[in-house]
Amino acid sequence: MELGQLNEFKATPEINEQLMAFGTVKSFKEGDVILNENAYTNAIPIVTNGSIRVMRSDEDGREILLYYINKGESCIMSFLGGLHQDTSKVKAIAEEATEILFIPIEKVISLIKEYPQWLEYIFRLYHKRFEELLEVINAVAFKKMDERILNFIQKKCEMAQSKTISITHETLSLELGTARVVVSRLLKQMEDAGLVKLGRNKITLL
Repeated sequence: MELGQLNEFKATPEINEQLMAFGTVKSFKEGDVILNENAYTNAIPIVTNGSIRVMRSDEDGREILLYYINKGESCIMSFLGGLHQDTSKVKAIAEEATEILFIPIEKVISLIKEYPQWLEYIFRLYHKRFEELLEVINAVAFKKMDERILNFIQKKCEMAQSKTISITHETLSLELGTARVVVSRLLKQMEDAGLVKLGRNKITLL
């Protein structure tokens, strides 16, 4: 496995060798829960193939999508939780068939001390996740639900590199933290306006 071509971080041969020596590779199927809320973290994940969606839930079990972790990226929340020996505040789920390299937290800390590039990688991820969380707050506070749905579909299409995504209204409502009936009604309005085309568990961006 060659880590030097991963997004966000250009691993030198030395770092690549260290990561592969320290890490453990695991594979997950679409929908597999990789990390649950309130679970302790003892390793940080680096996605080597596929993608992960990171969710947050409330006491009533309602969930909202925070951000995606794509190939070449890691979860800064896992790093902070492991660093402070705290439990996870988020749930991580495989968005598709996904392969992850898990690096023990103590090895991550030793890499920071030895390789400045590794610390830069972590800071860049922290900055990116912070911006994504600000986008979520902005969307929830200031955007109408139809705008949020359209933005969500656009982002999913961009990730899939396709104009059509496979997703149910129920899943869409869960990830946006709203009711399914609201999503179905707004999607129908968007279809009538020529923005999307609806199919069986599929949405095409027009």
